[in-house]
Amino acid sequence: MSFSGKVVLVTGSTTGIGEACARVFAESGAAVMVSGRDVARGEAVVASLRSAGFRAQFLAADLREAGACDALIGSTIGAFGGLHVLVNNAGILYSASAPQTTDQQWLETMAVNVNALFYLSRAAVRHMMRAGGGAIVNIASEWGLNGEANHVAYCASKGAVIQITRCMALDHARDNIRVNSVCPGEIHTRMVDQIAAKQGGDINANLRALAQGIPMRRLAQPVEVARCVHFLASDLASYVTGANLAVDGGNDATAGAYP
Repeated sequence: MSFSGKVVLVTGSTTGIGEACARVFAESGAAVMVSGRDVARGEAVVASLRSAGFRAQFLAADLREAGACDALIGSTIGAFGGLHVLVNNAGILYSASAPQTTDQQWLETMAVNVNALFYLSRAAVRHMMRAGGGAIVNIASEWGLNGEANHVAYCASKGAVIQITRCMALDHARDNIRVNSVCPGEIHTRMVDQIAAKQGGDINANLRALAQGIPMRRLAQPVEVARCVHFLASDLASYVTGANLAVDGGNDATAGAYP
C-alpha cells in the first residue's frame, strides 16, 4: 500500500497510536505532518523519521485554541503542497462519573475530542473537494460503541466521533472523500499506563489483569491500530466509507465479561 506522493496529517502524533500512524505512513512513502502540543517529543519523532530517510515535519498545535485547526490544515497544505489523508488522533481522557466530572473537564474533553476533530475535518474536506478527493480516518474508541463506567465525558465524546464519521461519510461519498474510524480497545499506550497507575498497586499486575478480560488475552501495540488506519486510508479500502472498525481483540463481540 504505497502512499508515495501523498501527504498525511496525523494529529496527536508525538506518542502512542498517533506516533505509530505517522511511522506507518512515512514507511509507505507519504510526506507526514506530525502534530501535537509537546514540542520536544514532536521534534524527536520527526528526527527519527528523517534519520530513516522519510519526509516529515512537525507543527506544534493546541487544538483547543480558536483557529488552531484551520491553521494546522492550512500550514500542512502550505508545507507539502496538498493534503490527501487526515488522521484525527488527538484526544484526552478523564476518569470520572458524571457527579465527579467538573465543567472544565467536560468542556476540555469535548473541545479536543469532538470540536477539534470536526473543525479539522471540515477544513480538510473543503480542500479535498477542490483537489478531487481524499480520506479521513478518525480514532474513536470501543467505549464510544459500548460505554464504560466512570468515563462519561470520554465515552460521550467518542460516541460523537462515531456519528460524525457516519454523517460526513454520507455527505461526501460523491465527492470521492471517504470517512471512516477505528475503535481501539485496550492498547498499550501511555494513557492506559496512567489508568493502570491510578488503580494503585503494581502497574504491571494491573495491566495483566486488564488483559485477562480481553478475548485475545493481551493488550495491543499501537502499531496494530496504525496498520488498520493505514488500510482504511488506502486504495485497498476504496469501497469502504462510514465504517467504524473495532480493533479491540474481540471485546465488541462479547455480551459481557469474557470468561
